[in-house]
Amino acid sequence: MKKQDFNNKSVSELYDSLQSIKKELLGLRVQKSVGQLTNTSLIRKNRRDAARAMMYLAQKKAK
Repeated sequence: MKKQDFNNKSVSELYDSLQSIKKELLGLRVQKSVGQLTNTSLIRKNRRDAARAMMYLAQKKAK
């Protein structure tokens, strides 16, 4: 996701997107351990998206 996507969301939407990103990340990790994951860069992308969502969530809660 892009920064603008996170910036335009409300706190509840950010929380929901963070939960879905974490679920997807878990699925990717399972696929990697089983050997089914071909594009391992998706793990890095999702990890960064989760960190970005947490950052914007903390910023919105501080306001």
